[in-house]
Amino acid sequence: MPIPSENCHVLVNARIFTGDSTKAEPFEGEILIRDGRIAATGKTVTQPKGCALTDCGGRLVTPALIDCHTHLVYGGNRAREFQMRLEGASYAEIAAAGGGIVSTMKATRGASVDELVETALPRLDSLLAEGVATVEIKSGYGLSVEAELNMLRAARRLQTMRPVRIRTTWLAAHALPPEFRDDRRGYIDSVVLPGMEAAKAEGLADAVDGFCEHLAFTAEEIAQVFDKAATLGLPVKLHAEQLSWQGGAALTAARGGLSADHLEYMTEADAKAMAAAGTVAVLLPGAFYMLRETQQPPVQALRDHGCTIALATDANPGTSPLMSLLLAMNMGAVLFGLTVGECLHGTTGAAAQALGLGAETGRIAPGLSADLAIWNAADPAELVNPMGFNPLHTRYFKGRTV
Repeated sequence: MPIPSENCHVLVNARIFTGDSTKAEPFEGEILIRDGRIAATGKTVTQPKGCALTDCGGRLVTPALIDCHTHLVYGGNRAREFQMRLEGASYAEIAAAGGGIVSTMKATRGASVDELVETALPRLDSLLAEGVATVEIKSGYGLSVEAELNMLRAARRLQTMRPVRIRTTWLAAHALPPEFRDDRRGYIDSVVLPGMEAAKAEGLADAVDGFCEHLAFTAEEIAQVFDKAATLGLPVKLHAEQLSWQGGAALTAARGGLSADHLEYMTEADAKAMAAAGTVAVLLPGAFYMLRETQQPPVQALRDHGCTIALATDANPGTSPLMSLLLAMNMGAVLFGLTVGECLHGTTGAAAQALGLGAETGRIAPGLSADLAIWNAADPAELVNPMGFNPLHTRYFKGRTV
């Protein structure tokens, strides 16, 4: 397949999944790309004079994939905790013993921005190699103002080193560091809120997140974080109802949040509220798998109420060391019962919506960025069914092959 260099080119002989819905029924058609954006798509498109022509050979063309929930930037690793879980320790027990997020905090605080970038880059490259063009990266392991800011500085720098769109999220309300173990209010007032303001001022935060859980922060505490985000004009999202029901999903919906993520213990009322608010349900099967959970998110309730469902890797050092969005799709199908169309929509159009990027990427539609993936496959099921196999042929980012 030739690599077009002109500002205008046409993809022909393609099987196109647009990313607009969960229907896994690609159509045979063409895509016109001009100046980095999709200019037209359909059974046939008008081919302007001088446009380069790319014959896709009947291959499947989808929007480039989007990983809408990751923790790619961090120091150290937690492979030892994996061994502890295999030996019977629970997530809460590991955290109580000084492991979990606090373990990663120590390594992250000890790393420079350069070192954080160096260790994150191979993880990012793993995603990009599978046709990903947009990645969300959270803070949440520094747990001090400067360390949290350094995480987001590293995330921003990654975008200058690779052809990728990075969205950054302030997640200082992730855990309590040891120095604030007995001063929850002090941590929120001294780190979470002023740090958020500093991140906004430095242009480091696109959104704000928190961990609403019995071993993290209460819904009341998260509401204070959301209040501050509102004053700064930052959209919100939330780790909610992962290990227990805490009311986080309903709070996020009430605040018009972009997404609530995990959701194993959400209720039907939560699903109804999220659907009404347009809050996306981001499912994270990697964490479910690694923690060997048995409580599945109520997928049918989400469907019944018309709640948009997205999928992501939750790539992180402890509970979801998953750097493959293709494998996350397979897990979403096998573990949660999602259809092929739900998996692919969940990593394209729905994932873009979860990041507030629905008008920019995630779909093959006129006016959107020409972020595309061409696969050595003809049917969407060929992306979801295999495990450990990458059928990517070509990735486009803003109209250019990369």
